[in-house]
Amino acid sequence: MRGYSARIAGNPYIVGSFACIGGGLFGLDIASMSGVLSNQAYFNVFKNPGYNAQGAIVASMPAGSLVGALAVTSLADRIGRKNTIILASAIWVLGSVIQCAAINRGMLVAGRVIAGVSVGLSSTVVPIYQSEITAPSIRGRLVSMQQWSITWGIMLQYFVQFGCSYINGTASFRIPWGLQIIPAIVLGIGMLWFPESPRWLVDNGHEEEALQILADLHGNGDRSNALVVLEFEQIKEQVVFERNEGAKSYADLLKPGVLRRVVLGSSLQMWSQLSGMNVMMYYIVYVFQGAGLTGRRVNLIADSVQYVLNVAFTVPAILYIDRWGRRPLLIAGSILMGFFLCLVGGLQGGYGAWGNIDGSSVWIITGHGSVTNAVIVCSYLFVSSFAVTIGPVSWTYPAEIFPMKVRAKAVSLATATNWLFNFALAWAVPPALSSIAWKTYLVFAAFNFAAAIHFTFCFPETARHTLEEIEEVFSQGHTFSAWAVSRDIGKRNLEDLVKGRADDEKQGSLEKA
Repeated sequence: MRGYSARIAGNPYIVGSFACIGGGLFGLDIASMSGVLSNQAYFNVFKNPGYNAQGAIVASMPAGSLVGALAVTSLADRIGRKNTIILASAIWVLGSVIQCAAINRGMLVAGRVIAGVSVGLSSTVVPIYQSEITAPSIRGRLVSMQQWSITWGIMLQYFVQFGCSYINGTASFRIPWGLQIIPAIVLGIGMLWFPESPRWLVDNGHEEEALQILADLHGNGDRSNALVVLEFEQIKEQVVFERNEGAKSYADLLKPGVLRRVVLGSSLQMWSQLSGMNVMMYYIVYVFQGAGLTGRRVNLIADSVQYVLNVAFTVPAILYIDRWGRRPLLIAGSILMGFFLCLVGGLQGGYGAWGNIDGSSVWIITGHGSVTNAVIVCSYLFVSSFAVTIGPVSWTYPAEIFPMKVRAKAVSLATATNWLFNFALAWAVPPALSSIAWKTYLVFAAFNFAAAIHFTFCFPETARHTLEEIEEVFSQGHTFSAWAVSRDIGKRNLEDLVKGRADDEKQGSLEKA
């Protein structure tokens, strides 16, 4: 008896996108903080946290996420991809309940750390799950929906916070923090009707179940479908090869060929954080405040436009990421973001000065309405550039470049890198804005230009390859000349696979003779 719905499994877009609710939890948490930075009831309950204290509260979530991402290294291999997603949902509910009931900073931080563990688990295992159940032709599209779900989580939570800001008292922030429990419950219960990763099943000796799932996923239930047979045989071939290579351990991440990919996956997640995007999400209130945008409601409205753009501009990437490829998006996105951050920093440095807002020293632009508008527009263009390029690719690329025997560990390490830098930046940026002010944006601009150089020389194209064909992409070398790797490398059909296996068997017989 199937432990999932064959009808659901037969729709690649449903089965590939539902788990993205896990990414939505990440977005919900980001906006759960950015929306309260101008809420007086929040300040009253949590004793008016200053820049450093607020940075610590925000950073507590990525600190928990770092732990969760590293935990995937054992959980995803031991209990499976599907069950790990369900576990993450349960942990999120617990963390959200504690946040909603928080009466002091300690309780709030505890709730955010627990919720962070959930986000770390889901943000790591969901891309792995998606990459292992989707066809190569749409894998990038569906894995990139992880980023889209993050943007939806940010936007929906922010608008709930916006609406609740008209409520007097603690309900203005407790209601939004409580409502974020709902999507986690939907995800945890809904995953019961979804299939396990066929690659994990083959690796754990459940080949018949894996074949049936592949048939339901890619062949309308037909086990003899050419794509189904091809993928099943490729998975088995890869599993046998990797078992002969050695046991699954952290030492495998240091082997030649694998280490290169660990560096690429981890550095991509690092660059996505050093781009400054999550700073714009967490602390957009501070950014627009420094631009000279005054008034709580006006600031909230301007912030909401940014979140809508973040959602809207992720759509083109979802539709065309497999056609455009990963490399062009990474290179173009980092250059554009660096350019717009230079404009933001330059305008603030040229027209701003130190001022005082609510007793705090703030670098602010005053008396230059057109400059204020220009800074806001550049911020919007920065966010749009991220949404259509590095945002989706930063989740897609690490999920598809690793061999299966180390995939869970390697992706978790890459995602842990994301959370490590997320944690550091979430804590460090408020003090930076209060000390070096506009120069903060120029620091992130420099990171983006450095990333563009790294992407150009070291990141080969992986679009429209099966996960097994990507092995041959990296076997070609070109470690520092990634543009030299052809898109056709590794492409095989079922006849090629059968012929190759026959040649291997023939060669083996000759060697025995």
